[in-house]
Order: sequence, then C-alpha cells, then structure tokens
Amino acid sequence: MNPLKKLFKQTAIYGLATVLPRMFSFLLVPLYTSVMAPGMYGEVQLIFMWFVVFNVFLAYGMETAFFRFYKESDEREQVVSTSLISLLASSTLFLIIGFLFKDDVARVLNFDGAYVKYVLLILFLDTLVIVPFAWLRANERPMRYAIIKIINVAVNLSLNVFFILLLPKIAVDNPDSFLGSLFIPGYEITYILISNVTASALTLLLTARLYFRKSYVFDYQLWKKMMVYALPVMIAGIAFSINEVFNRYLLTELLPEDIAKSEMGKYAACIKLAMFMTLFATAFRLGIEPFFFSHSDTKNPQKAYAQITNYFVILGSLILLFVVVFSDLLKLTMVRDEAYWDAMSAVPIVLLASFCLGIYHNLSVWYKITDRTKFGAYISSIGALLTIIINLAFIPAYGYMASAIATLVAYGSMMTLSFYLGKKYYPVPYNMRKIYFYGGISILFSLLSFYVFNRNLITGSLLLLVFLGLIYKLEGDKLKTIFFKRAD
Repeated sequence: MNPLKKLFKQTAIYGLATVLPRMFSFLLVPLYTSVMAPGMYGEVQLIFMWFVVFNVFLAYGMETAFFRFYKESDEREQVVSTSLISLLASSTLFLIIGFLFKDDVARVLNFDGAYVKYVLLILFLDTLVIVPFAWLRANERPMRYAIIKIINVAVNLSLNVFFILLLPKIAVDNPDSFLGSLFIPGYEITYILISNVTASALTLLLTARLYFRKSYVFDYQLWKKMMVYALPVMIAGIAFSINEVFNRYLLTELLPEDIAKSEMGKYAACIKLAMFMTLFATAFRLGIEPFFFSHSDTKNPQKAYAQITNYFVILGSLILLFVVVFSDLLKLTMVRDEAYWDAMSAVPIVLLASFCLGIYHNLSVWYKITDRTKFGAYISSIGALLTIIINLAFIPAYGYMASAIATLVAYGSMMTLSFYLGKKYYPVPYNMRKIYFYGGISILFSLLSFYVFNRNLITGSLLLLVFLGLIYKLEGDKLKTIFFKRAD
C-alpha cells in the first residue's frame, strides 16, 4: 500500500477515535452552559485545567520515549514492562501522597476538598492507560484504539446526561425513589467528576490485558536511557499545558473577583469551537508519530515528511475557513446561552493558534528523529514564557482577548523557531510556496468573513467555495492518487 495512503487511512481511524468521542463530549458544552451560569462553568474549566497540567507530570514524556525505544529495540518486551513498571510505581506514589495530604492539595489548587479525591483517582487511572494505548498505536491497531476511546467518552457523556439532566427531573417527579434519593442540589461538579472516574476505570479494564504479563523485567539501564529522552519531552509538555490552559488560571487571578470566573467561563465555552482544528491536528499527530519513526531509516524520508506537512496545511486551511464562516451557526448548537457569546470575537484567533500548533507538531519531526528532544523543551518553554508575559501584561486591560492573542503569539513563535532550527539540523524540503499560498488565502478569507463582512453567511460561503475550487484545481489529481489509486 502507498505509504501516504496507509498513513491517511490510519489517521482517519485515529480521527474517528479522536473526533467522534470529542463530538460526543461537545454535547457536554451545551449541556453545561444550559444549566450552569458562566461562573460555575468557569470553575469546572479550572478543575480540568489542573487535569491537563498534572497529566503531563504523571506521564513525564514516557509515551514518546516508548515509541522511540519500542520501534528500535530488539527487546521490545523489556521496553513494555519497564515502561509499565515505571508509570505504575510513580502514579501509585502520587496517589498515596495525594490522599495523605489532600487538604493541603485542596488549599494549593483552591478546590473544595471534596473534589480532590476524585481528581486524584482520575489522574491515577488515566496514567495507567498511557502505555497500553501507546502499545496499540506502535503495533498499528487503530481500530481497537478507536473503539476503546469511543466507549470511554460514550460512558462519560451518558453519565453526565444522567446526573446533570435526568436525575434532577427524577428527584422532582419521584423524590422518594432510590434514584431520586441520589440527587443532591449543588452537586453538579461532583457528578461530573464521578462520571469521569467511572469512564476512566472502565477504560483501564478494557486495556488491562497488557498488565497481565507472564513476567515483569525492569531494565534499569534501559529506563535511564528512556528518561534521558523523555524528560525534555515532559518539559515541553509542561510548557504546552501553560500555553493551552494556564490562561484560565491567570484570568481568574488577574480580573476583578466578581467577574473573573464568569469571564473565564465565557472564553472557555466559546473557544470550544476551535476544537474542530484541535481534533484534526490531534488525529493527524496520532497517525504521523508512528509513521515518522517507522520510516526514519527508509530512503529519503524527508520527501515523505514534506508531503505530509503540505497536505496538513491544505486541510487545516480548509478547516480554519470553514469554522470561521459557520461560527455563528455552530455557536447556536454549542453555546446556546447568549450570556456566553461576548467571547465569540476570540474564536478566529484561537483557531489560527491551533492551526499553528498543528503545523509545529508536523515540523517537530526533526528533533524527535535526531534525538534532540531538548530542543522541543527549549522551543515550548519560549512559547510558555511568551504566554505568561502577554497574559500578565494585558489581561487586566483586555481580558480574554489578551489570552487569545497570547496563544497565537506563542504557537506562531514555536512554529517559526522549529522550522528554522529544523533547516539546520534535519533539512526537509517543504514546499513553502504552497504552504504560504494556502495558509495565506485561508487567513485572508477568514479575516474578511469574520471581521470585515461581520460574519455574513452568504459572503463567507462564497469565499469558502472559492477556496474549495482552488484546492480542487491545484490538488485534485494528487489527492485522488493518494486516496483512490491502487498500489502497483
């Protein structure tokens, strides 16, 4: 099979595993925003912000290290067992310490103490499935990966709907029933966390077969090599989490207390529209990471890497323009309460930032293939520093718009730095004329549609049709070759 065709096939399946569950989870946004004021929704988003941060610490780059060593090692079983033991030991220690000092954790994170135990359990369970999911990807089993991911979010969504929407009605209609007795007013956040714990526990059960091994071997020398590779990835991950979610915390700290969580809730809800770009970029990354490592020793892999990036830019440009043009329709589905709509002005900026991040992930092949992961840490740290500086300087005056611009500046800078450093250490023949053309046209049409023509649907649709026509005219034959032509 054509390598690019195989890549896109696997990416489509990973996309199913990423996009379809996220589409389920998208339903949580209208659910939450229909029953919660922006302030309470902001508190939920603050809790999930800490999930993102601690997930990076608990994974400490082991997923990427697993790919690197699993593909090249003659002793793959040792790579698997060493990775499993490492994450199991560290996450168990984290869970024990967290429960022993949960009151202190609650004070530091500014949570209600009742939430902390659920947060700790979710983090513990999610860490234990890192290696099983990485093993499925490394062994090119995207369908099983997809099915488990979909089950996870379907269970989570179902429980959220039950607890948030159905249980209150049952309690009103049948207050003396068993289900009615389960309802406690004001427990919406606790119910959300219980739903997540249940879904995470089920996911671990579905992936637990990898843990039932005949023997475990902890190769200390291998572990040290993996950690040398992984720790810079962890630093990069921490920086990414700062870029991605830390602005939520800064909004709650730097804006006046009476509006802080409300403004953050509006911003967090509206920029969910940018998740369409994030989902595409994530699905693409899940497909290309194994591809990068498995093709690093083939003849002229740089040519394939350049083609992959070209197609990412074409498809990403189309998604950017599509979401911007139909943003007013999408918000009616996603964010139904008009109290949140003030933050819609930030959507194109965050969409473009997510596009830049996706390009960065494609460009990052050079430091992963050449074992220069420390550069990933340096680049991400620069992005995080820019995020913090811009947010601290401008949130008091400009609120969430400062956060949106900070995200764009951070990811745009990371993309640019990775490109120029990659030219030095691992040159890839990117077609820059094509990248600039499609990216530039998409950005121009997006700006015209959203800001100049004030989101006029007819004008935006015409611009989108023009862009689709350009893609078909210039790329139609090549795309048909990749997706439909049989290999000789």
